[in-house]
Amino acid sequence: MTSNTRVVVIGAGLAGVRLARRLGELGTPVTLIGEEEHHPYNRVLLAEVLAGRYSPDVIALPAPARLTRARVTGIDRAARTVECADGSKIAYDTLVLATGSNPVLPPLRGLFNRDHVLPEGVHAFRTMDDCLGLSKQVRPGVKAVVIGGGLLGVSAARALAQRGAQVVLAQQGERLMERQLDPSASKLVQRHLKDLGVEIHTECRVRDVRVVGGAVRSVEMSDGYALDADLVVLACGVHPRAGLAWNAGLEIRKGIVVDDELRTSDPHIHAIGDCAQHDGVLYGLATPALEQADVLAELLAGRTNARYTGTRSLTRLTLTDPNSPFDLAAFGETEPRPGDDVVQLTDATRGTYRKVVVRDDRLVGGVLVGELGTVGALARAWEGAEPLPDDGPLLHLLTNDGGS
Repeated sequence: MTSNTRVVVIGAGLAGVRLARRLGELGTPVTLIGEEEHHPYNRVLLAEVLAGRYSPDVIALPAPARLTRARVTGIDRAARTVECADGSKIAYDTLVLATGSNPVLPPLRGLFNRDHVLPEGVHAFRTMDDCLGLSKQVRPGVKAVVIGGGLLGVSAARALAQRGAQVVLAQQGERLMERQLDPSASKLVQRHLKDLGVEIHTECRVRDVRVVGGAVRSVEMSDGYALDADLVVLACGVHPRAGLAWNAGLEIRKGIVVDDELRTSDPHIHAIGDCAQHDGVLYGLATPALEQADVLAELLAGRTNARYTGTRSLTRLTLTDPNSPFDLAAFGETEPRPGDDVVQLTDATRGTYRKVVVRDDRLVGGVLVGELGTVGALARAWEGAEPLPDDGPLLHLLTNDGGS
């Protein structure tokens, strides 16, 4: 790629900022287009801002030199321009979509008014504006209902409880964080939240948000049970922001389809991060987004042998409050198949739990709650997918920190 090639990146989240910074280091200038008014920030740490442990500036990302604040409304593939809401157009030779994802808003009665605006007190938890809006309304004793018991819902419930709110977490599934954790680890997460005063309802479905005078007043469950609510947090997952790509005629399945060079069905357009689907996988996690940005930076800077072959990423939740620390990590398959070897260590007093699943002498998954001294060694063994050494028992995996 020549030095005067125009690279335009839509999206100033983790993936877009990482790509722009890497390309800048490699001598390729980039125009980064960001929709939010705020300085680019690390979305992963929003719960820490909500909890009051970090100020927004602490989670700021290094901003690239050429940051344009605009909302992109369309892509003209023939003219190779992007069209912005203010009527301006930005030309590109190479376009990168790093548009991220949007929160899933459940189909609840009363959730939207006629203008399709959320009632006062009801918030998604995806952007800095969401976080700051919640922070303004949180005070000791306020009644908050968090809908969704995944990673985001657990993080939001914990942050609100630490701000003194009376928190109820409503989870439709059987247990918390069921996509990442096995039942034993999930119970420890639940115990941790209960110790903070969070009331937890599993296997319950919310059907109605009751609004009076434009503000939320209660949440009703499918069995008719009502929860008083001054605040409602929607933590029901995310879906890729692929609208621009769809309208431009690019191939879309679960997300924007990309190959090993992170190219879409248009060779002049790439996609990375939460919006990109590679080899059938839509990751929606920070680590794959950063790895994709690094690979694409090398490709666009002319290192033609770079390829993205997928990411084996672990889920990590680190909550650093000294009064109530909590750490967990999960990776791969945490539930064994018949014939798998399983080793687990549980210390109920200390609230720690470690488990690994081994198949055909290879580590295929694990989950750790509490002390994570071994997570580095375990993650390396899992990512490498190499046969485990036969010079020691499997218990060694859980008790040796491997220098991590």
